[in-house]
Amino acid sequence: MKRVILDCDPGHDDAIALFLAAGNPEIEVAAITTVGGNQSLDKVTRNALGLATLAGLDCPVAAGASRPLVAEPQTAGEIHGESGLDGVVLPSPAMSLDPRHGAQVIVDTIMSAEPGEITLVPTGPLTNIALALRLEPAIAERVAEVSLMGGGAREGNWSPVAEFNIVVDPEAADAVFSAPWPLTMVGLDATHQALLTGEVIDRIRALDTDISRFVVDLFDFFIKTNLTEQGFPDPPLHDPVALARVIDPSVTSCKRTPIHVELTGTHTRGMTVTELRPWIEEPASTSVALGLDADRLWDLIVDAIDRLGTR
Repeated sequence: MKRVILDCDPGHDDAIALFLAAGNPEIEVAAITTVGGNQSLDKVTRNALGLATLAGLDCPVAAGASRPLVAEPQTAGEIHGESGLDGVVLPSPAMSLDPRHGAQVIVDTIMSAEPGEITLVPTGPLTNIALALRLEPAIAERVAEVSLMGGGAREGNWSPVAEFNIVVDPEAADAVFSAPWPLTMVGLDATHQALLTGEVIDRIRALDTDISRFVVDLFDFFIKTNLTEQGFPDPPLHDPVALARVIDPSVTSCKRTPIHVELTGTHTRGMTVTELRPWIEEPASTSVALGLDADRLWDLIVDAIDRLGTR
């Protein structure tokens, strides 16, 4: 059993990552923390509470940073809608919001656990993780690993070279990538292979449960906005990939290599500069996911949705 902290900004793909965590028997969700990203902090926090209720989770849910460390806030309402989770109706939360700041929950959870017990899975901007490092640098020595959705070695989506979660708060990302913990960047190189096809939707629809119907409705909105805004007929579902590789490392193929976040480039701010030259060998605590076993990913997701539907 792997205990994870989900640091997220739900978000349609964050929702599926949360369902994957809740429905997979190898995962225990130790805490959920939210960060402003796909929508404002109040909206994504409301979404996290509703999703946790729907998934039957019983863990602390805490709101974290409402804005980046330095930059002005950005959101992705054109992809995720005005609520951050348009297309579905969430239940009223069954739990109260933890009064602590999300960064404090991250610190408390890691420091109260055994070394190597907690895995961090951030799927939004990295502001909370950077703040947690400032509060207690020792967390970098105590986590099992950080498996984050963000960045890309070869491409961007919010700019030609930068991915949304990184470019929203590159200063936070720089702090997180520079910390001395094992970190895997599950970025666009891998997640653009996690395509939400009609075949996948048919598999989920065939489960015919309340959860599966909720997911199909969720996907319906997500597919339409991705087609309109980014031209994807089968959109990539980014965030669950970061958790799936924690469940089963063979889901992604990774390369250990230095990764640096660009902070000052006129056209490259937020770029995750990844060393891929085959003749360069440098020690690094960072890795990049480059390949994806999409069939295995979807098997994990469909199985988790099925398990949640039978509870």
